[in-house]
Amino acid sequence: QVHLVESGGALVPAGDSLTLSCLNSGRTVGTYAWLREAPGKEREFVAEIDWSTGNREYIDSVKGRFTISRDYAKNTVYLQMNSLKLEDTAVYFCAAERKGRRAYFWFGQGTQVTVSS
Repeated sequence: QVHLVESGGALVPAGDSLTLSCLNSGRTVGTYAWLREAPGKEREFVAEIDWSTGNREYIDSVKGRFTISRDYAKNTVYLQMNSLKLEDTAVYFCAAERKGRRAYFWFGQGTQVTVSS
């Protein structure tokens, strides 16, 4: 079983930084990702990391601003978000165990990130 719990969401001004955390209290899996869902929009892929190799993938709109990382000892995945923009406002979901390209078996409950002007 995989159990994902996100934390770190907050209300921040544009240009600020924020780090989201995703703790997996279940079995370790090979791939973790962050997705987000903005009001009125479909959930979209943000970033993915391979647990073993550390290989990363990002959507174009966050490249150079967001960094996904993992901590083996804590079984936790992070999303460091810098230079936040209004359009980054969304509920951010942690996901795990790939079942296809940018598709996953497990999801957390989500954490709200709101970027204000």
